[in-house]
Amino acid sequence: MATVQGARSHDGVKTLVGNPKKAIMKLAWPMMFAMSVQLMYNLIGAFWVSGLGVDALTAVGFFFPFYFMVMALASGLGTGGGAAISRCIGASDRERAGEVATHTIVFMVVISLAMTLPLLIFARPMFAALGAGTALDDTVSYSQILFSGVIIVFFVNVANSLLWGEGDAKRAMKAMMLGAIINMILDPIMIYSMGLGVAGAAWATLISLGITSVLLFYWLFMKKGTYVHFKFKGFKINREISREIFVVGIPTSIQQLTMSINMLILNILIVAIYGTDGVAVLTTGWRISSLGILPLMGISTAVISVCGAAYGMRKYRRMEIALNHAIKLGFAMEIAVALTILVLAVPITAVFTHSESAAHIAPDLVDYFQITWLFLPGVALGMLSGSMFQGAGKGWNALAVTILRTVVLTPPLAYGLAVWAGMGLSGVWWGLVLANVTGSTVSYLWAKAYISGLKKKRQEASAAP
Repeated sequence: MATVQGARSHDGVKTLVGNPKKAIMKLAWPMMFAMSVQLMYNLIGAFWVSGLGVDALTAVGFFFPFYFMVMALASGLGTGGGAAISRCIGASDRERAGEVATHTIVFMVVISLAMTLPLLIFARPMFAALGAGTALDDTVSYSQILFSGVIIVFFVNVANSLLWGEGDAKRAMKAMMLGAIINMILDPIMIYSMGLGVAGAAWATLISLGITSVLLFYWLFMKKGTYVHFKFKGFKINREISREIFVVGIPTSIQQLTMSINMLILNILIVAIYGTDGVAVLTTGWRISSLGILPLMGISTAVISVCGAAYGMRKYRRMEIALNHAIKLGFAMEIAVALTILVLAVPITAVFTHSESAAHIAPDLVDYFQITWLFLPGVALGMLSGSMFQGAGKGWNALAVTILRTVVLTPPLAYGLAVWAGMGLSGVWWGLVLANVTGSTVSYLWAKAYISGLKKKRQEASAAP
């Protein structure tokens, strides 16, 4: 077992075991900066794809839920491994942290390879069954390119999560920024200059992820400058370590999968009441909404690592301080983002409906923005409370409130308001808002109660003779 002093020889580890408020800020800002570059890429990428017309937007829309599924498993595994490493750091157990990292990489290879072939084989029948219609060829072309690189998607997500788990914010930031910048450069070249259309957007994404993965591979396995040490020789699965990873990884993946399933259900509902153009509206609108949440993702990653280390040290007051500080920061940022989207709804819409074939969805897209901005501030409560649970190894708690929001509340509210209340497409957007606000509030209240319970048990244990 490593000593605390030995653990603190790495700057990232020093941050994790230091002042929780400073730790949140120090870990969150690099990710938020990287996310701002990612935001710029997504906006530019959406612009280039929108120039190809509604079929291209629809193709990306039908692919999104499946890509979310891949990302769900990758981010779930990475979050499980990263959170376990943070807890090991808090407990000053460097050797176990290395074992966790090794297990995470092995599981990453097995799961990603098992997914690739079925996704490639069944792409066309899947999208045909979902009603891709005239956009089927574009959808299959776009999806099969990215499905072929599932292992790359997995590795980039898992490797970044391992870096975050040990508090190495700067290198994780550099890796994310590299991929986004390369993607921005390649998108117009491959979509238009090379004449590849929507397939060019997929190739640009895959190539940029591939280059990023090479850099991450070098840092983790060749330079060997990380806190965790990998030991693949004589590897044997350790059940206890596997449980540590998957007790957060599985519910986190399911949590993300429920969001993907929710998107699939919404796509089916929208096609039934409005047609495939409605999917293009949701795809484009959600792209902007998700960009608004990007700052929270940076803060969320910091909360997982800082709360994980505090939990490992059994310093539960530090968890409370970290969560409260993160929520204040996140709430303020999301209010600013939400108001910006509301004020700029019309010009934002104009950017993404500039082509002649996409112009007719502009009124519906403006309507989307003018309704869904309302749920953004509340997301801070839900996302960051869930991150605290993940850091503490209580992934099932975070999953429960996500299921409440995405499965229990969103589909019936969206259907009820759209169909029974006769609100049409606007009813779907109001259903999203109401479900997100309700679920996020429940998550926050539960998180506060959980930390209070930990502190009480700690005080009772200290007072016991």
